[in-house]
Amino acid sequence: MLAPKIDIDVLFLNWRDLSHPEGGGSERYVHRIAEGLAAAGLRVAMACAAHDRAPADEVVNGVQVLRRGGRLTVYPRAMALVRRSRPRLVVDVQNGVPFASTLVTRSPVAVALFHVHREQWPIVFGRIGGRIGWWLESVVAPRVYRRARYVTLSEATRDDVVELGVDAARITVTPVGIEPTPAVTSERSATPELITVGRLVPYKRVEHAVEVLARLGDRWPDMRLTIVGDGPSEERLRAEAERLGIADRVRFAGFVDEQTKHELLASAWVHLCPSVKEGWGLVVNEAGGHEVPTVGYAAAGGLQQSIRDGVTGVLVDDLDQMTEAVASLVEDEAARRAMGRAAAQHTASLGWPAAVASFAAFLARSVRDAGAGAPLGLRLDELAALLDRIATGADIDGNCAVGGQEGRASTRPDEDGPLAATTGTPAQPVAVADRAV
Repeated sequence: MLAPKIDIDVLFLNWRDLSHPEGGGSERYVHRIAEGLAAAGLRVAMACAAHDRAPADEVVNGVQVLRRGGRLTVYPRAMALVRRSRPRLVVDVQNGVPFASTLVTRSPVAVALFHVHREQWPIVFGRIGGRIGWWLESVVAPRVYRRARYVTLSEATRDDVVELGVDAARITVTPVGIEPTPAVTSERSATPELITVGRLVPYKRVEHAVEVLARLGDRWPDMRLTIVGDGPSEERLRAEAERLGIADRVRFAGFVDEQTKHELLASAWVHLCPSVKEGWGLVVNEAGGHEVPTVGYAAAGGLQQSIRDGVTGVLVDDLDQMTEAVASLVEDEAARRAMGRAAAQHTASLGWPAAVASFAAFLARSVRDAGAGAPLGLRLDELAALLDRIATGADIDGNCAVGGQEGRASTRPDEDGPLAATTGTPAQPVAVADRAV
């Protein structure tokens, strides 16, 4: 049987894409990087899990998205795609469980790891399942990727990856990007308003935000909390608000579109991010774009980069400190406004062109590491040169736009190979406002 034609320069393997019901900030980051590479002329594809909100195959802003399998079966399906399509370069986005593409390809493999899931495994899968998951992440993955380069978003995560046994010299910390803050019509609330944004799942610990509101109720009886997002923890959170006697001051906004999310952020006084772990926390900077400071946990890792402690927000160690920090910001208007202005400046400094350029430089190093060990037909020297050009910013426009290709095209795997595209009807932008990294 003849080998399939090589028609993918960079193949991202990600368990979810941006349109997935559980897609979040990490999916947004991966898509924006992929779109930036595609805009610069590379043939970019993404393999991810299928779901009922999008077709099996489509082109989204220049990136060929291939949805196969489910929560677990996406892994073998992605490995099969790697073997069949023979991409020049594979990027394994490791969200706890490794794709292990190094076992099925001689092409260069790079690993994107946004945070280590040590604390999340038992929360999500229980004691036994958590041990299995942590074994996969801490023992199996470092061996599978023992020759691969890693990229992550924060120094805190870099340190965590080093603890797994990965050589620090193989880890690159690359910046994130933030879309320009959109104009809004809402004004800052006249009374104290807290907000939290993200999936309503146990490891996001939204109940801490509810508890903060309850603790400060005596001092500010008109204080409210808006919870943006949906998920399996919603019923439990509603019950907790009822138990604490504050249900009338907690608003569950649910899943909202991007504009609505920004309208809600703009009206808040303080944003709370009580997650167990965050790779970065894009919503921190989205709130910052509206001059809203964030209070979050230092132990979450990535928040140590997205929040400049004491300048754009406050990093705390526990619920008591979170409550105290929120009280201080609500009480001290001058300090809150100063932090808000600094947060907006920080957000304005985070652009996607710089993020794409940095990621391309990382990929170029990964390609060169492959050396003579890769298949001859991959023309890695040519790919490395293209990535070097992107790394200089020469092929990246200010918005990482994809040559005006804002619509989508459907793809049919049965015509002219696995990734042949046919023009389709442009789809509406995907609403993912209630997800966070």
